[in-house]
Amino acid sequence: MTTMDFGHILLEKWRTLPPDKQQEMLDFLDFLQQKSAVKQPRRSLLGLCADLKADISEQDITDTRKEMWGNFPREIEP
Repeated sequence: MTTMDFGHILLEKWRTLPPDKQQEMLDFLDFLQQKSAVKQPRRSLLGLCADLKADISEQDITDTRKEMWGNFPREIEP
């Protein structure tokens, strides 16, 4: 079966469906296209902030956490 024959058969079957099922079929075809699309590799986050010259130590992180969460949990007045 050629692509042309397959397309003709598919179109004829699609035309016999009610409009809501035609839309469902189009949505499913979109889903299949997205699923089979070639995915671009993600960029590494390791060097994302390298140009900022930020030198953050483990102690800086610990101090900031203590400052942020020092009063947690606290009494909440009704």
